[in-house]
Amino acid sequence: MVRFNQINLRGITGMKIVVTGDTHLPVKGRNLPTELVSACETADLIIHTGDWHSMEVYEELSTFSQVVGVYGNVDSEQVKTNFPLKQSIQVESFNIGIIHGHGEKKTTEKRVLEAFSNHEMDIIIFGHSHIPMLRYVGKTLLMNPGSPTYKRKLPYYSFGILELDHTIRASFIYFS
Repeated sequence: MVRFNQINLRGITGMKIVVTGDTHLPVKGRNLPTELVSACETADLIIHTGDWHSMEVYEELSTFSQVVGVYGNVDSEQVKTNFPLKQSIQVESFNIGIIHGHGEKKTTEKRVLEAFSNHEMDIIIFGHSHIPMLRYVGKTLLMNPGSPTYKRKLPYYSFGILELDHTIRASFIYFS
């Protein structure tokens, strides 16, 4: 079951969405990095792809802007109570699917595409692998922001920025 939400931020042109996930706080750090916090200060919306680990991450992010997200495979029961496994939102004229991407068999990318196969999505945002990725599959843009706190073997931490008006502009912020 997909939860559908309409995000309505009227009067905003050139909407800036900060896309993050796999924060794993407080396990992989005590605070959100200053690079992410700075971006969130000017965000119109924040999307989290799951593996928050605790509700404190939500509480901090929500001091900056409206926050939507899903739960991941290591989240607490409290997080799972407050967020769905997957959801779809409409921002401007774009349908955006959000899912963590964990599961068995198949690749993370194949699982997220399958999760929204019955819905026409312009963008699917997911996490789980901690690997930043941006690419099209057909007419759907897939975006994984990586992780701002747990880079694993990658050289940099990361999160994403989506800018939406009548176009989609997507980018990553990488930092040490």
